[in-house]
Amino acid sequence: MPAEPAAAVAEFDGDPGCIAVARHEAARFLTRARAEHGVAVSARALDLTRLVVSEMVTNACKYAPGPIRMDLRITGARTEEPRIEISVRDSLPLPPVIRAAEPRRVGQHGLEIVLAPAGRPSRRQPTEPPS
Repeated sequence: MPAEPAAAVAEFDGDPGCIAVARHEAARFLTRARAEHGVAVSARALDLTRLVVSEMVTNACKYAPGPIRMDLRITGARTEEPRIEISVRDSLPLPPVIRAAEPRRVGQHGLEIVLAPAGRPSRRQPTEPPS
């Protein structure tokens, strides 16, 4: 089997149009990983990746000005259950606030959506703003 797929990095200016571009870039990365490296990428994994990327980039656009960086990496590609790691960094040095689930709340459910497929609490650490 070929080497592990290389990580992908995409940078955006924070314009709302970058959300669709980020989804497209993530889908392209997974499609390339499947075609060029034989990574098992199901339609469900592709859809969930698009959803998570959309929520994370939307959050960055909504709450932080300026540049956004998205890093994608596949781990465990040589196993039956590869995983995609998605990291989105924005100019805000504080981590997002994880709110308690509230079905009656309108909006602000993005982190709930992002954490659901991960199956575990966020481990995001505060990062320095991009330079």
